[in-house]
Amino acid sequence: MVNGFDPARMSDLDPNTREAVERRNRVLGAVYRLFYDEPVEVVRGIGTYLYDSQGNEYLDAYNNVPCIGHSHPAVAEAVTRQLHTVNTNTRYLQPSITAYAEDLLSTFPAALSNIVFTCSGSEANDLALRVARYVTGRRGIIVTANAYHGVTETVAAISPSLGVHSPLDVHVRTIDPLDRRSTADGEYLRTQIRHAIEDLNRHGIGLAAFIADSIFSSDGVLSDPAGVLAPVIEEVHRAGGLYIADEVQPGFGRTGAAWWGFQRHGIEPDIVTIGKPMGNGMPIAAAVFRPDMLTEFGRNIRYFNTFGGNTVCIAAAQAVLDTVRAEGLIDRAARVGARLKSAVEIAAGEVGIVGDVRGCGLFLGVDVIDPVDGTPDAAAAAAIVNELRRRRVLISASGPSGNVLKIRPPLAFDEPDADRFLAEFTAVLAAAAER
Repeated sequence: MVNGFDPARMSDLDPNTREAVERRNRVLGAVYRLFYDEPVEVVRGIGTYLYDSQGNEYLDAYNNVPCIGHSHPAVAEAVTRQLHTVNTNTRYLQPSITAYAEDLLSTFPAALSNIVFTCSGSEANDLALRVARYVTGRRGIIVTANAYHGVTETVAAISPSLGVHSPLDVHVRTIDPLDRRSTADGEYLRTQIRHAIEDLNRHGIGLAAFIADSIFSSDGVLSDPAGVLAPVIEEVHRAGGLYIADEVQPGFGRTGAAWWGFQRHGIEPDIVTIGKPMGNGMPIAAAVFRPDMLTEFGRNIRYFNTFGGNTVCIAAAQAVLDTVRAEGLIDRAARVGARLKSAVEIAAGEVGIVGDVRGCGLFLGVDVIDPVDGTPDAAAAAAIVNELRRRRVLISASGPSGNVLKIRPPLAFDEPDADRFLAEFTAVLAAAAER
């Protein structure tokens, strides 16, 4: 786990934290991990802040799931009200579910007009793959080299970022997402897609779908140039495959350009998947389709997600949609994100340990490199992440080498939050460069 807690350092923790970690480990087991050299206790959250039991305040510049802010009153009130009314599944006529579906679909291109609710982004991606393979009659999937698309067996098998001990499906091919030296017209991606399609055909598999998140988060936050995905969808369609846009991370206006990350690239996917930011962390997600793709699938395949789109989660999702509009969060992401990126670039330019600053809206990636040879420096990135944590500012790191600082706060992040973040980030970066 990138910049995660190392159990070998248990003795370094204060007694109370050590006891809490040991107690946790006894019941949750080895599957669960913790962030940071010194794990953060969380007992309360509000807006862009988290608090521990001692009342210490942490600026959250990492968590995208509570997209409109921690414990947002609109969500809390909507969920509470609905829990006192009814909570059941989509096999009953419920006006709130239909109304929300209509509202959400109004943010998509007109052709994408059917939605299937699930409980997680993993389930949404799993369903998207099932439909794509059913519609095309093929099995082949193309993903980026360090992609992450979820944790079910099917989507783990298309998620290279899970590591060498989580094998990819034999029908999966990977491409490098971007080569920053040669992607101005997208030809680098076009060439890779063609080669991957040719290899699938050579093995008698054929292409069912290409799936990517449009900001390539786990590949290191590779957002530019806008429009670079157009050649990809052209090649996918030419091969008879479908384009799946995984919007779990860039969606709901995070890029500051539009509701959905794919819109920034001027493309229209065949399927779109969205995850738990949809309900500010409540277990709701969805896959959005062209209706023709679901006609035969729906007739012949018995698909049902028992509590996907349940009434309480729909209430939370409607509150999120209403709040994004009412609080102007897409415009805020553009405004605050541009300011944040500019200031980070200035700070980075004054030290020798940053190779590149990327991203758009409230989603930035900062390459940490060895100042001597320019190679990725994951240890230095982890040190920066942990020093910021000691200063009570929370970020993480990602990318294939683990050296890309990931700055991805809730959309409620505003100018005062940016000021605090930049003051701490600049100081930590300068100190790291002097080591």
